[in-house]
Amino acid sequence: MALSLDPEIAQALAPMAGAMADATPPAVGDIAARRAMWEPIIGAAGTAQPIPDDVKTSEHHTTTDDGAQITMRWYTKDGAAPGPAVLFFHGGGYIFGHIDLFDGPVSRYVSTSGVPMLSVEYRRAPEHPFPTPLEDAYTALRWLHAHAAELGVDPDRIGVMGDSAGGGMATALTILARERGGPKIARQILIMPMLDDRTTTPDPHIVPYLLWSYDDSLTAWPALLGEAVGGPDVPATAAPARLEDATGLPPAYIEVGQLDAFRDEDTAYATKLSRAGVPVEFHLHPGAPHEFDSIAFTSDIARRAIADRIRVLKSI
Repeated sequence: MALSLDPEIAQALAPMAGAMADATPPAVGDIAARRAMWEPIIGAAGTAQPIPDDVKTSEHHTTTDDGAQITMRWYTKDGAAPGPAVLFFHGGGYIFGHIDLFDGPVSRYVSTSGVPMLSVEYRRAPEHPFPTPLEDAYTALRWLHAHAAELGVDPDRIGVMGDSAGGGMATALTILARERGGPKIARQILIMPMLDDRTTTPDPHIVPYLLWSYDDSLTAWPALLGEAVGGPDVPATAAPARLEDATGLPPAYIEVGQLDAFRDEDTAYATKLSRAGVPVEFHLHPGAPHEFDSIAFTSDIARRAIADRIRVLKSI
């Protein structure tokens, strides 16, 4: 029996699939075209579901070590008791996306879990290649720890979370924080994370179902890493699949669809953490492509995935 889309996901994807079939995919290396194509789709997906009215946001700013100012958006639910918080990094292959486009998903996580989140407007490649985006993430982590008391946050219960490239960013941040001796990260919640710059050989079983293609990866990773991409000198803080020793990293929740180009690298990373004694919860969703949950959000598989994420958020 061949791999195929989950029927509910296939139904939700049908209108989008029809439109994409008539469009010519952007060429490898064409970042501007990918931004023009994907950002409206992300924005529409984010607002396709109701945005909760019990979540308040406030803007904060901090200065990075290289003198840049980054924006962070703090989401809190009315009446939430002091406790955990999560640093959130949006997806977009490191080359597109903004926190505004993810207001909907972040607000829904906060409303349902009660856990506040700090969404980070990190700088994007290729204008800002590695390590700038990750240093922005680290700056935000330090800021959240420094302001934990006034925000009602327990500094021992701060997690990191992200989807796609944002999941890769969250993963890399745990490695960087371990290298630098802190600040502490209590949990990593990795949603279909983008981890390996060497994933370049297409799997023919999943190519027909990909939303994020191998050509997308062949565009995004060089934008982030430059000429080092695919070579021996890429550090694990740039591509976490390069990590050799996972000892001491925070407990992880990892999920990915079986029809996702990141499937193998995510499966391997879950195994790598497990072999180092790191507690891992791993989900491989059958019939699910990349970002299935934001497109087919009424599907049973998406509902289960969101419920799992909420459960893990509450457990931090």
